Amino acid sequence: MACGLTVASLLSPAGLTTSARAASPLEEVSRETPVVRAVRRVSASVVNIHGQKTVRGTAAGFAGAPAETMRQVNGMGTGIIIDPRGYLITNYHVVEDVSDIRVTLADKRTATAEQIAHDVRYDLAVLKISIDEPLEVVPLGTSQDLMVGERVIAIGNAFGYENTVTEGIISALHRDVPVNDQQEYRDLIQTSAGINPGNSGGPLLNIRGDVIGINVAVRVGAQSIAFAIPIDQAIQVSRNLIREYNEQHVTLGLAGTIDSDSPAQGLLVTSLAEGGPGVRGGLQAGDRILKIGDRAIDDPLDFELAILGIEPGQRIGLNVQRGEEQTALELQASEPSYASDSRGIATRIWSVVGIQAEPLSPAAVRQLNGRLRIDKPYKGGLRITAVRPGSPADRQLIRSGDVLLGIHGWQTASIDDLDLILRSPEMRTTTQAEFYIVRRDQTLVGQLRLAQGDQARLPR
Repeated sequence: MACGLTVASLLSPAGLTTSARAASPLEEVSRETPVVRAVRRVSASVVNIHGQKTVRGTAAGFAGAPAETMRQVNGMGTGIIIDPRGYLITNYHVVEDVSDIRVTLADKRTATAEQIAHDVRYDLAVLKISIDEPLEVVPLGTSQDLMVGERVIAIGNAFGYENTVTEGIISALHRDVPVNDQQEYRDLIQTSAGINPGNSGGPLLNIRGDVIGINVAVRVGAQSIAFAIPIDQAIQVSRNLIREYNEQHVTLGLAGTIDSDSPAQGLLVTSLAEGGPGVRGGLQAGDRILKIGDRAIDDPLDFELAILGIEPGQRIGLNVQRGEEQTALELQASEPSYASDSRGIATRIWSVVGIQAEPLSPAAVRQLNGRLRIDKPYKGGLRITAVRPGSPADRQLIRSGDVLLGIHGWQTASIDDLDLILRSPEMRTTTQAEFYIVRRDQTLVGQLRLAQGDQARLPR
């Protein structure tokens, strides 16, 4: 019959048969979900961290006998790039006591990382890798507007499987999670995204691909319960760490503020050190610094990153808003006024005691006293940056990151203080000297024992 078309023949022209066929362009586009786009946006800025650390086989007392056994364990974690020159942030526990930190980029290039600064309490560290070309920076979001139930994505080096992506939701906000007697995480994001060993230090993303947290911990024995440091907290801690590092190495002789909620851009200069680099370069109170070098100053982290890496004596260009006009200035950075280290003293301290140290900045001293909550605040301290294996410091279990407060009843607020203590008659005649350090917000006491060979090298 002329009208005897079957159902099968009517559908065939549209390709709706049981045989294999190519997907339509519309169907191809539909596979590119918001999660795919979010991961693609940030993946080039996520790095994998590997390293080995030495673990002591016995829990010796702070000033007790040397550990009986030592073993090497592999460590791994994740980090995010916050500056195209190779600065990144991760969890401190990822790199704690790791002497050779190796970083693998998304394109499989590897580099050795240097630890710039860390904060044990907040479990964050700033690292630096040397790379030949600018790196892609992670898109930082905010944790101020997070919603319980919103979709989140985690990326990390889970169990050594690099660049693993998992998805979940925000389960709760403002969680406090105790770790041990010395440490407690506060105000964390709880998420159901799969986070495993190796994810630490990696990004937690919202559906737009903005970093809203730093993955830090998983509840052992539980399923779909993991935690992340809110990104606003992580940025503030990282900014403070970088500021303290900058204050110890270089100064521009100025102070200022940035109001992130204000439409006015740049850093508002509020004060200038008399005779300092800012005054000599023509800067005035009330100026707004819009750029330092090639970096636009849009938030406080931008300002600290712009100074990071500048050396005393280096000349840098500034773009400044003064009234209705913009002007270009040039400053010559100088050494901080309280920097008192010299190569001879540093070499002697390394030889006799076995430490490298740097003085805490005024801001770090204030922060330290605030954390310790003591009646009589400390005037300063020396942050240990390296310990020589087999040295008196190493034998007493002093380690990098400790803050040396005093020896033999004298405070060690500067390298000169430590040098004067070592040159005192008491140190040449005593067999041991009591010392005080701060570690994880605890003040610990030990007995520094110098061998006869060490005493012979003491200055007279």
